[in-house]
Amino acid sequence: MTSTQSKACCTVPPVVAEGYKQKGDYSTIEGMKTYATGPKSAKSAILVVYDIFGFFPQTLQGADILAHADKEHQYQVFMPDFFDGKPADISWYPPDNEEKGKKLGEFFKTSAAPPKTLERIPKVLKQIEAERPDIKEWLIVGFCWGGKIVNLISQEGTPFKAAAACHPAMVDANDASGVTIPYAMFPSKDEPKDDVEKWQANIKVKNVVRWWPNQVHGFMAARADLKDEKVKEDYQKAYEELLSFFHDNV
Repeated sequence: MTSTQSKACCTVPPVVAEGYKQKGDYSTIEGMKTYATGPKSAKSAILVVYDIFGFFPQTLQGADILAHADKEHQYQVFMPDFFDGKPADISWYPPDNEEKGKKLGEFFKTSAAPPKTLERIPKVLKQIEAERPDIKEWLIVGFCWGGKIVNLISQEGTPFKAAAACHPAMVDANDASGVTIPYAMFPSKDEPKDDVEKWQANIKVKNVVRWWPNQVHGFMAARADLKDEKVKEDYQKAYEELLSFFHDNV
């Protein structure tokens, strides 16, 4: 099942290739350094689950885009540091030798084990809602590893109204059938086509799967080479489409 999306809602400002100056600031939520951006009066909020490389200028710029580019429907956006100041080193990816593979494997077993993050999310929302009582509804987006977290949190009883996974890692058809909210997936050329197709065959709710066949895993987050004009163009388009999906589902 695929939905049509309106493209009129959102105008992404010119993307900054390097030296990006963030619009938000940091606070502490559930003991985690958390990037917060967007108008504090907004009634909708987006939780961003970053990739394994943590806070990166490209990911922070994306959060600012989500907060400000939909003029009809602005959002408060929050990105907690689920890795508590110890993200993966971006030099480990791609894991093209034994040492890198070992380091990434160990990181996924320990810091990036999904249950550790999943149990923190309800506590994060509870604290934010106590401090920002104007928030009435939540959406969620995850990048790479964060896409797996988003899929697992979008099951029955989820506090989120809609979800999106951008160049998601560990796509599993078994995760799809339990999804209960509108869901967008933006795979890159590096995601296994069979895994994504099996996942889409199993999902039972309104969904969008939009391939980005010229982009690498991570092009909307830490691995975005925004000095490359083609990457920059697709980065901007992808955020426009992500915002359109959220706009149509709030």
